[in-house]
Amino acid sequence: MEEALKRINKFLSEVGYCSRREADKLIEAGRVTINGVVPEMGTKIAPNDLVAVDGKEIKNNKESFVYLAFNKPVGIVCTTDTSVEKDNIIDFINYPKRIFPIGRLDKPSEGLILLTDDGDIVNKILRASNNHEKEYEVTVDKPISQTFIERMAGGIPLADLNKTTKKCKVEKLSTYKFKIVLTQGLNRQIRRMCDYLNYEVQTLKRVRIMNIKLDVPVGEYRKLTKDEFEDLNKLLSDSTKTYQNNKLKRR
Repeated sequence: MEEALKRINKFLSEVGYCSRREADKLIEAGRVTINGVVPEMGTKIAPNDLVAVDGKEIKNNKESFVYLAFNKPVGIVCTTDTSVEKDNIIDFINYPKRIFPIGRLDKPSEGLILLTDDGDIVNKILRASNNHEKEYEVTVDKPISQTFIERMAGGIPLADLNKTTKKCKVEKLSTYKFKIVLTQGLNRQIRRMCDYLNYEVQTLKRVRIMNIKLDVPVGEYRKLTKDEFEDLNKLLSDSTKTYQNNKLKRR
């Protein structure tokens, strides 16, 4: 019987309601009930249990999942909490199904962000984040020197985060513009790196996430192609194996 039980956060993720991380927040806030009772964190449910969020029953309708590539405009916030932030990504897209963004892109930044109702793929991307390339094009407030390129690529100490950025690929595109490919997702990372070298970011656009490239106008979205989705799953599978191997080596 134990095998049929499933953690409540995993259930909410698998049915496409939200990611496990967001489910934990809902549980902690007391907004989730199982058979009318507010559960503790980590509670497991049986197949016949009735799960509700804010009093509304959550069902596993087994529909096919949605995967979108969206070109986020400047000024839009990557949150699903539509009651707190009026300029939010969910209201802006106004998609007919409940979807949520995978990761974040700062309010002053623009470019590619993926959205889905598949909580499982969100967990895979956020959990196995090693070697997941994200490519950005950035303009700054003064001419870019070779020293700037080399120091950005070599790793920048960020004292307020108590971290040094990983080595990365950086290429000068023009006098004020460069391209950077990160495999790390620190808060406002590129802006902090530039600030450390006394450069100020003027525009920041994400143009690629792993194998998905930005190819739609600002404010528009498209569904991932079958080939893109298959390649994405392969990259996630390889990353997870690498992550597990590294864990084994550290033991």
